[in-house]
Amino acid sequence: MLKITDVHKSFGKLQVLKGIDLTVSKGDVIVILGPSGSGKTTLLRCINFLETADSGTLEFDEIKTPLNKASKKIISSVRKKTAFVFQNHNLFNNKTALENVMEGLVIGRKIPKTEAEEIAKKALDKVGLSDKYNNYPSSLSGGQQQRVGIARAIAVNPDVILFDEPTSALDPELIGDVLNVMKTLANEGTTMIVVTHEMGFAKEVADKVIFMDDGVFVEQGSPEEIFQNPKEERTKQFLKRILK
Repeated sequence: MLKITDVHKSFGKLQVLKGIDLTVSKGDVIVILGPSGSGKTTLLRCINFLETADSGTLEFDEIKTPLNKASKKIISSVRKKTAFVFQNHNLFNNKTALENVMEGLVIGRKIPKTEAEEIAKKALDKVGLSDKYNNYPSSLSGGQQQRVGIARAIAVNPDVILFDEPTSALDPELIGDVLNVMKTLANEGTTMIVVTHEMGFAKEVADKVIFMDDGVFVEQGSPEEIFQNPKEERTKQFLKRILK
């Protein structure tokens, strides 16, 4: 379904991605773990063309393109097949929860407003915010704002949702609500690539766990393989520190 091959990305002299390969099948939940600065977010942003990779190829269903020379048409096609859930919500402060979810449908997908409103309400219902349609972000908790972000992602019915540390900016007591929504999506067969430090989520929901460090995939396997029997010393060190 989605395949990226030999992806490289540098910022100046700093090499952030050093030849990444990743294959995602329909319905996969892939969790990427790793220390800060390992390249996890940059990888997600390159898949969605929020960053332009220096080299590498992307195949996505019928699309095949060099990542550094993709046309505007191809970038638009890839973005229509994906949705991005950001670390810091990225909501419009001057729009209600409902308007935030409708925005991508009306502007990006040219869906008529009445139809977009119905889709947006269903998406907000799904993430447990049926009573918050008319609330502005300033009157929502961080967890609720992030659930609006997830509603915005599922409203466009993407083939793949990319989650960039969706709980890292939240207070601990709000994390569970967001993770529960993500678990529901995973159980429904939503294809997801999730960058996170939430080990419980990775153990419970992931089909594949990837440990990334210094711009490369150090080790990958099932949750059991990675958490119970990691082979690489660097993976063992990371998990020992994180799972304390």
